[in-house]
Amino acid sequence: MAALRAVLLVLCLGCAAAAVPLVIWHGMGDSCCNPQSMGYIKKIVENKIPGIYVLSLKIGSNLIQDMENSFFMNVNDQVREVCSQLAKDPHLKGGYNAMGFSQGGQFLRAVAQRCPSPPMLNLISVGGQHQGSVYGFPRCPGESSHICDWIRKTLDLGAYTQAVQEHLVQAEYWHDPLKEEDYRKNSIFLADINQERGINETYKKNLMALNKFVMVKFLNDTMVDPPISEWFGFYKSGQAKETIPLKETSLYKEDRLGLQEMDKAGKLVFLGVKGDHLHFSEEWFYTTILPFLQ
Repeated sequence: MAALRAVLLVLCLGCAAAAVPLVIWHGMGDSCCNPQSMGYIKKIVENKIPGIYVLSLKIGSNLIQDMENSFFMNVNDQVREVCSQLAKDPHLKGGYNAMGFSQGGQFLRAVAQRCPSPPMLNLISVGGQHQGSVYGFPRCPGESSHICDWIRKTLDLGAYTQAVQEHLVQAEYWHDPLKEEDYRKNSIFLADINQERGINETYKKNLMALNKFVMVKFLNDTMVDPPISEWFGFYKSGQAKETIPLKETSLYKEDRLGLQEMDKAGKLVFLGVKGDHLHFSEEWFYTTILPFLQ
């Protein structure tokens, strides 16, 4: 009987070890462990995938700093901090899945492109603004409206000035279709990871190493402008009315990130869900997203 228990214990441990770890990065104005957002996601994943290790990223020493840093900490510094966290975490050394919400989706893409060790296996971007967004900054989440009022004014005054780029997260993925040259020249984050100033072959190679790159677009999104940015589309250059899908962008046609090759290999997954920004049901999450984590 003791021998049987030992065998069952080994099998159980093997099952737990087989669950691929998950790394989560929250969005603007949120924190790692909010019980109504990331804490809730962590809980339901753990309930559905027994034995899984879930790391919900915290940038800063406490939840207040984590929330504030989602507005005011240079994104490149945040990505470096996360890469360091992941490299030091023994649970992740064999690889992990990543799931980012809103701006956390594009930040985790930067992690995939810049930090291949430990390896990211699948990337799920839930409402991430991959061609830049919040053009016009239409609204702001939760109780952060006073911060967002200030951010709107700051962005309108000079989104591409060095001071604003260095200290305001949303400026770093602010993509003004009426000022494309300013964006390419002065964006210190998005223009870099989207290969706007030249081709970094390492970025391309690392992103193409993903098994799947899943992009969720919210079909009634009133926060991300344009919503098609969540699928790598954007406005036609020089105007802010007509949009084009990923396949019509120079990023895809020139295959600067390897997205065309990934698409042909079946690695890109485009999902649409009815609802406003980050509004989805638990049932949708279970049936649509969970399979990519198992």
